Amino acid sequence: MTRPGEADIEPVLSEPGPLRIHHVHGDPRAALDQVLRDHLHHRLRQAETTDPEFAAGTAAETVGFTLRGGKRLRSTLAWWGWRAGGGPVSGPVAQHALAACASLELLQTCALVHDDVMDGSGTRRGVPCVHRVHEGEHRENGWSGEARRYGESLAVLVGDLALAWADDMLSGALPGVLRPEAGRTVWREMRTEMIAGQFLDVHGQATRSRSESLALRIDLLKTASYTVERPLHLGAAMAGAPPAVTDALRSYGRDVGVAFQFADDLAGAYGDTATTGKPVGDDLREGKTTLLLALGTRLALERGDTEALELLERVGAGAAPSEASAVLERLGARERVGEHCRGLAARGVSHLEGVELPDPVRTFLTGLAERIGEEA
Repeated sequence: MTRPGEADIEPVLSEPGPLRIHHVHGDPRAALDQVLRDHLHHRLRQAETTDPEFAAGTAAETVGFTLRGGKRLRSTLAWWGWRAGGGPVSGPVAQHALAACASLELLQTCALVHDDVMDGSGTRRGVPCVHRVHEGEHRENGWSGEARRYGESLAVLVGDLALAWADDMLSGALPGVLRPEAGRTVWREMRTEMIAGQFLDVHGQATRSRSESLALRIDLLKTASYTVERPLHLGAAMAGAPPAVTDALRSYGRDVGVAFQFADDLAGAYGDTATTGKPVGDDLREGKTTLLLALGTRLALERGDTEALELLERVGAGAAPSEASAVLERLGARERVGEHCRGLAARGVSHLEGVELPDPVRTFLTGLAERIGEEA
């Protein structure tokens, strides 16, 4: 029987050649992918010496998940932060910076796999989630114990291993960058913020909170910090960027990162599963504390729309996502969240005005903000 993730990592199992990257002047994704593949190949071989079954199972799945799909957004932003801070684009120092940036992809694996378990999601990137795959494996083989518990347990291990490998990859790379301790400080803060945001998300869902301030706090910690602000900060810190550059990047990251989450919330309620990779309506089905839901609840209260209010109070407790999304649109919540998204994206770009940045960095960051605004 083929183990989950085994087919996905086949290209990685071939022996990697010598590092072929000499310089990275433009889009860094190919270079980041190569560094990540080489590192994961090495870790997989090490896992085989620990235990062959572990290597073929949890370790292989961690590698497969990390390399399968994904836009490499966080690692790319970290590289642009490095460039913004004056970091070199070639030579051994640049190679170490690439590896440090690529370690964010393993942190992302941890976050996604654990998030899917906490949300009880069915699919991720258009395929069954890790815990669902193992749950089905357990049932198919008629193994002892509870299938759901087994699936979730193995998914937790995949996420844990990804986090351990992320730390290892960063620790191995940092000594070769310009400001290693500054990078380590950002990494520590980012991990804690990510988990704090996840806690608030889970707690808010359990208490069925409709607080706009809580929704914004979750968006800031769980998404903006971890997805945009801190990756840029990590790269800039490793390069020893001037304070003005660091401040501009972080301000951009906070605004554009929250806008990113607003766009994601709208896609989750009104988008297309083929594009998002997850069933549309999942956040509403689970009763997530989003600005879309919190704002809609306030609008219903202000207008005395008891029918809408009653439905929105049942979101996460049996209300049909399609009905909830229709009510939120009727109330104007969808339009307002879109306006907020576009406003934050534009404000994010304004933080970069008057700051000296390499042209490729400015072009990428401006384009990213514009795309996020257009998606709303």
